Amino acid sequence: MVHFVGAGPGAPDLITVRGAELLGRADIVIYAGSLVNPALLGLCRDGTEIYNSAEMTLPEVKDVCVRGHAEGREIVRLHTGDASIYGAIREQMDELAAEGIPYDNVPGVSSFCGAAAALQAEYTLPGISQSVIITRMAGKTPVPEREALESLAVHGATMVIFLSAGMMKEVAEALLKGAYTESTPAAIVYKATWPEQKIVHCTVGTLASAGEASGIRKTALILVGDFLGGGYERSRLYDPGFETEFRKGGNYG
Repeated sequence: MVHFVGAGPGAPDLITVRGAELLGRADIVIYAGSLVNPALLGLCRDGTEIYNSAEMTLPEVKDVCVRGHAEGREIVRLHTGDASIYGAIREQMDELAAEGIPYDNVPGVSSFCGAAAALQAEYTLPGISQSVIITRMAGKTPVPEREALESLAVHGATMVIFLSAGMMKEVAEALLKGAYTESTPAAIVYKATWPEQKIVHCTVGTLASAGEASGIRKTALILVGDFLGGGYERSRLYDPGFETEFRKGGNYG
């Protein structure tokens, strides 16, 4: 069996209990060395074979899995955050399926959740935004034309931009073609939940200069939207006058 495990955003104690248990009994671990905190490998038992996928190709990853499966060994494919977001796992699962190798998935805490926690922020504030757009700028991996950043920016929703820290000038230019303005709040979160975490508060207008001044060029998320500002409406969920299935409406007093 091959277990695809989300390692979480970085802090070793933010992996799930299930993920930690699988790491603890794995015979083989293939981890995304460029992104996964190596401290997580401390959960592995002595004698575990460990491979860094940053140095491997897809056929090489497949070969390790095929050999391990033939030997009856437990394999963990450890991805950063949650593997369903920019994890390139579909192609790996298809290769395993073609070889008749069983696999399953263990979700993880995505870095976009870790970034919100680091900022002590809520993405979906009433009266501000009830939608979160997770996207990226086109780079070595293209983006469908209909999903170009300037097209998504017309919504003015909360936006979390992955894999684009090295293109902050281009990001800002694209955002300004949509509903965002020079003064729209923004933040750069580098290695959320890691010991070396860094947070840079800025605006869309100062995004490029803030990124340059901080020296952050990779392993960071760009967060954009008025959810980073001070104004919002209180949720009706806990309003004394709001009746729910579990609570009668009325006023305190």
